[in-house]
Amino acid sequence: MAPLAAPGRLIDVGGFRLHLLCGGAGSPAVVFDAALGASSLSWSLVQPEVARITRACTYDRAGFAWSEAGPMPRTAGRIAGELHHLLQRAGVAPPYILVGHSFGGLVMRIFAARHRDITAGLVLVDPAHPEEWLEPGEHEQRQIARARRLCRHGAAAARFGIARIVAALVDSGALTPARALTSLVSRGGFSRADEEILAPLWKLPQDVRRPLRRFWTEPKFYEALGSQIEHICESAAEVMAEPAAFADLPLAVIAAGNTSIRRRGLHEALAARSSRGHLLVAQDSGHWVPLDQPGVVVAAIAAMVESAGKP
Repeated sequence: MAPLAAPGRLIDVGGFRLHLLCGGAGSPAVVFDAALGASSLSWSLVQPEVARITRACTYDRAGFAWSEAGPMPRTAGRIAGELHHLLQRAGVAPPYILVGHSFGGLVMRIFAARHRDITAGLVLVDPAHPEEWLEPGEHEQRQIARARRLCRHGAAAARFGIARIVAALVDSGALTPARALTSLVSRGGFSRADEEILAPLWKLPQDVRRPLRRFWTEPKFYEALGSQIEHICESAAEVMAEPAAFADLPLAVIAAGNTSIRRRGLHEALAARSSRGHLLVAQDSGHWVPLDQPGVVVAAIAAMVESAGKP
């Protein structure tokens, strides 16, 4: 099967290439990182609007979408280093407003801590919190183990072509047999709820659904995702090991409207770590705020861009 043409550039970052898509012009540049199983495509409703006011860049982590597979393990610290290298190689001039959704929030917190001098602001969209994964309880440990198994099944299905059959069924609208085959391959381990880990297809623009389904048929995707999940505790420790970078850094934390009281408290505490931090609530949104209420994310970024331009 012929590879899909990349909409952006493939940049060598030291033995493998990462996909970077930029639009618009201006400074500071806004750089996006996606959720755990997501890619640049999950910003399809946000990036074009931000590109109207400044330069806006999305990228795909190694193994995702158009990017090539990268070295293991796939921890947030390694990913942050690769992103910094990518922006340098691609000539995306700092300073940057960093936008991270969910797992991408861990990556962007590390980036900001390591490169405070070139970070103009931080927007964290319903972010993951390292405190949740430093010492996972029994329930969280079961979640990690289950997700790792699903990724192994997914990689095997991709290698043997079964994932392509599932994708073809989905494309034809045959969702029931597609789910049945997926359940069979995963030995009953894949549920409807797991579909949202990958990204809720029905919330994405029609023109990006087909390439996304295609990427879900590639072993590199499941291998990278599985490694991110397997090493989530290490990623959490990497965030906590970095020196505090907030101080007076412009910081917006966006909470999903349906978030739990416990997670709302973590969001509030994170926002309070900067003297210029604040919490926003996307009232009508679930975890996928960039797809449920993209306008909330765009407005938070636009306000930060405007503030950065003032003396």
